[in-house]
Order: sequence, then C-alpha cells, then structure tokens
Amino acid sequence: MAIITSRRSSTINRFNTTVGILILLPSLQFLTFGYLIDFRKDWQRRVRVHFDQPGRKLRRRNARLSKAASVAPRPVDKLRPVVRCPTLKYNRRVRAGRGFTLAELKEAGIPRALAPTIGICVDTRRQNLSIESLTENVARLKAYRSRLILFPRKAGQHKNGDSEKKELKDLEKIVRHVHHAHPIKNKVTLEDAFTEIKKDDMPEGEEAAYRRLREARSEARLVGVREKRAKAKSDEAAAAKK
Repeated sequence: MAIITSRRSSTINRFNTTVGILILLPSLQFLTFGYLIDFRKDWQRRVRVHFDQPGRKLRRRNARLSKAASVAPRPVDKLRPVVRCPTLKYNRRVRAGRGFTLAELKEAGIPRALAPTIGICVDTRRQNLSIESLTENVARLKAYRSRLILFPRKAGQHKNGDSEKKELKDLEKIVRHVHHAHPIKNKVTLEDAFTEIKKDDMPEGEEAAYRRLREARSEARLVGVREKRAKAKSDEAAAAKK
C-alpha cells in the first residue's frame, strides 16, 4: 500500500500519511522503540574496569612477605606427595597431591598426629595402588625428615624429636619454600625414555623376535585345522591298508 497523497483536508491527509508509514515500515518502528529502551538500562553503572590491577599486584606481594615473616623460620608451604594424573591421556604426568597416605607415613616412621605439626600434608582417603608410588613418596618423606630442624616449643626445654643444640646453631640457609627444596620433576629424560638397541646387544635367543611371535600366533590359530587334517590323513591311510 502506498502513502496517500490526495488533496483532501489536511487532517485526513496527515492521518493517511501516518497510516501509510506505519504499514510500510513496521520493523523500523520496532527497532526505534527497542533502541530507546536500551538506552534506559543505566549500563554505565554496571561497567567493570580493572584499573586497580597494579595496586592489587603490590597488595599480593606485601601479603606474601608478611606471611613469610609471620611463619619464619618455617617455610610458607607444606610438603606434598607425588601423584600421577588421572585418565589415560594425562597419566604420564605427575603433580603434587593432596597429602600423604597413612601407609606412606607408617613406612617412613612418622606418626599420623605428628605429620601436620611438622609441615607434612596428610590425606586419609588416598590409597596406594602400586609399590612404585609408595616407595617414591616414602623416600620423599625420609629426605624431608633428614633435612628438617625442629625447634623446641619453649626455649631451653628440649623434648624427644627436637633437634640438637648444635644443629640449631649451625643454620646456614633457611628454606622458604618446600617445593624448591623438594621439587617434582615432570620432564622425561633420555634415561627414562625407551631407546633402541643393536642386534649385537640383544640377549641370546631373542633374535628375530617378531618373526617368532608371528609363527607362534599362527600355530595357535591353526592348531585345530592341522589336527583335523592329520586325523583325516591317518584315516585314509588306515582305509587303504584294509
């Protein structure tokens, strides 16, 4: 429908013109209506900026320094075990776990109640599913225990388990972070990876191993067919003799 432009009265002409515009351009009217609504949502009040990032960085640094000073001479973190990541995709990697198991603490000779007081995390839910993980974490506990220096709670009152006076005086370097002194290495070296060997270095009786495996597989797969064939041949020979 076109816009009406007949020479009638001005009121009717204006009415017809308005009707024509509303009929031809309904989408424009809707967009204009929505455009006006969007500008009434007070979006300036909800804009979030991060101009305080340098200040927060300095605040975090000061918090770390104050924590290190408050717990000194103790380290700021605790000793955690070495665990393997779950799922088939990531199980080649190791990471820091939640805490040591009770079996690992028992094997290392550390009481369960004493471990949290000397900076060792304990996890009562985790279980050791392999001897390798048990031995590795026990060795980690023993290495930590050998380097640990325990101060008496009260000056001049030494108890069993506290370090000797000579060890307390000969402090050369205090460790601030346990994960620096006992890192968890996750890089595969050439010693850990598989390497090829020459034929001359192979043990005796292992020559042509792939060929022998294929022959053994073939014999196991065709054992029934060969037995049936040998039985039929023996029956034919017995019938021919008769």
